[in-house]
Amino acid sequence: MSAVEKPSWFGGRELIALAIVALAAAPPLSTYIATQSWERVKVRPVERTIRVTGSAKQRIVSDLIEWNATVTADAKDKLAAYRKVHADVEATVAYLKGQGVPEGEIFPDSTVVEELFTTVYEGKGEDRIARQELVGYQARQTIGVRSKDVQRIERLSRQVTDLLEKDVAVTSGAPSYYYTKLGDLKIEMLSEASKDARTRAENMLRSAGGAALSRLKDADMGVINVNPANSTATSWEGNNDTSALEKDIIAIVHVTYALK
Repeated sequence: MSAVEKPSWFGGRELIALAIVALAAAPPLSTYIATQSWERVKVRPVERTIRVTGSAKQRIVSDLIEWNATVTADAKDKLAAYRKVHADVEATVAYLKGQGVPEGEIFPDSTVVEELFTTVYEGKGEDRIARQELVGYQARQTIGVRSKDVQRIERLSRQVTDLLEKDVAVTSGAPSYYYTKLGDLKIEMLSEASKDARTRAENMLRSAGGAALSRLKDADMGVINVNPANSTATSWEGNNDTSALEKDIIAIVHVTYALK
């Protein structure tokens, strides 16, 4: 060592000793960091669930009926056609009243008068032409009935054509049947369908074993189908039959339960 050089604080042996100490301290630090990371990404167990469909069905009898009868009259004169249909409508209304239908349940519509034409051909061969010729008028009026006396109106819808024998041109439409307490019944039916869903879920788990029902996670009330009696038709929008006196109301629910 020359006179101007200063002695070094650490020699080779000292540096090697410091490196050994650092390496000895590294493993516990790495283990601590890894442990902290594992605690942050710990995954919770997936909750087990079961989804079932429940249904309820009940037969109902309609308690309201709507029915239309249409009276028509033909004449060469417009006024004559109107007078004829007016007289025939009065005869039809009188017939209904005589059969026990109250006046407040009978609703005559306005009269419609239309021209009647026939096709007339003139000329021969390629020169033949067709033209429409006015031959008269037809007056038409609809009589509506809305009643809770379903059986009476249903019977009259079949018998009103007896007026044809009295020179009254009347045609009977198909009655429409309704159930006025459907709103309240739907709530009851959805409750029954929900009970059915839980019973089905319990029966499945009882047979399979290994789990039990816990809390309710989700419930989808689905649609209500009102079908003619003995029909099993379904629709995404829900059926609402008006053609049958007796109907089946079908409620469907989809329920999801957590398992424990």
